[in-house]
Amino acid sequence: MNIENEVAANVLTTAEHYATEGADELFLFDYSTDDYSKEELLRMAKEVAKAVDIPFILGLSVKRFEDVKKALYTGASYVMVKHSCVEDYNVIKEATDRFGKDKVLVEVDTIKQFRQEGFVKQLLECGVYGIMLKHLTMTSELAAEIASCPLPVMIRDSFTRNDLEDLASVDNVFAVSTNYFEKKDIMKAKYALKEKNIPVNTFESTVSFTDFKLNADGLIPVIVQDYKTSEVLMLAYMNEESFQLTVKTGKMTYFSRSRQQLWCKGETSGHFQYVKALNLDCDNDTILAKVKQVGAACHTGNRSCFYTEIVKREYDDTNPLTVFSQVYDVIMDRKMHPKEGSYTNYLFDKGIDKILKKCGEEATEIVIAAKNPDAEELKYEISDFLYHMMVLMAECGLDWNDVVKELAHRR
Repeated sequence: MNIENEVAANVLTTAEHYATEGADELFLFDYSTDDYSKEELLRMAKEVAKAVDIPFILGLSVKRFEDVKKALYTGASYVMVKHSCVEDYNVIKEATDRFGKDKVLVEVDTIKQFRQEGFVKQLLECGVYGIMLKHLTMTSELAAEIASCPLPVMIRDSFTRNDLEDLASVDNVFAVSTNYFEKKDIMKAKYALKEKNIPVNTFESTVSFTDFKLNADGLIPVIVQDYKTSEVLMLAYMNEESFQLTVKTGKMTYFSRSRQQLWCKGETSGHFQYVKALNLDCDNDTILAKVKQVGAACHTGNRSCFYTEIVKREYDDTNPLTVFSQVYDVIMDRKMHPKEGSYTNYLFDKGIDKILKKCGEEATEIVIAAKNPDAEELKYEISDFLYHMMVLMAECGLDWNDVVKELAHRR
């Protein structure tokens, strides 16, 4: 996705479409050299990182180490460096030394450059993970050169001169990047490659449907959960055909007992459920589906079908991540809707310097409390610090999703 001069909303919509329709990764790039364009690219990349849950490569003009650092800090899994924009390869070496040898890719401008003696060796010495070739005509000679290249190769192509199969089948080609499938069926293309024995990422069941224990109607119940929150969304049923379609398409497809027909969830409402994982219980008679739910799962418009409370006893359901999110939401609400006498609003009114001062003070209090054998005091000081840190996050435009994604990225 060349996002130069693109509207952010369009970029996000396209990125989400690719992510849900079967793309393995995204490649976003804008090689503009001016600071404004670069900052816009970084800002947009951060939004993409929040919106999609597949890895993405960020291509930008790299002049200094900070460019690579900022690119990776958006949540990108890799940085794509355009060879013609590199003035000093020591910058790349510094980046791979700092972030590892699996973070930087180099876009090669021409096949002539790729074939230049010592070029690939130089990239290896800089710790580059792989290279991208583009706008080529695949020949047996070039295929042999790619296969013998000491770095893995990605090919960017529009399929005007080459076929996807011809590119993906070349030894040492680990990915093909294209915008050809922007409004096409990616999974269909993957299964076509799979039939040619070309390795691709598709869903495959480790258990045959014949091993499932079905009810009297030949169906198996499916409990559906949100893959991030584990919220139970609905209960439905599958027969063998709907199960196989679910695995093939990556979209939850059920068998309607009332209509006696298959139904792909979201086909009429747009509230699709995209498969993240399917698990079978110990008795082989129930499936647990973890999905990405678009919109509401229930036909009533409720997020979950289980919204009617019939029995409840008070209990402590404190979840650390839920508490962090709830406290942060209150802080953001104070920021958006100031409340007289609010200490949080006092901090926002005083500005960043006051907030930073309080964070520093609370961090010091943690150090002092930690020297005390009584852990109770430490508990209070850590809580104070986390509160002020969340005020700082809100002031700087970060939320817990940003932090958690960064920690997961490092993991």
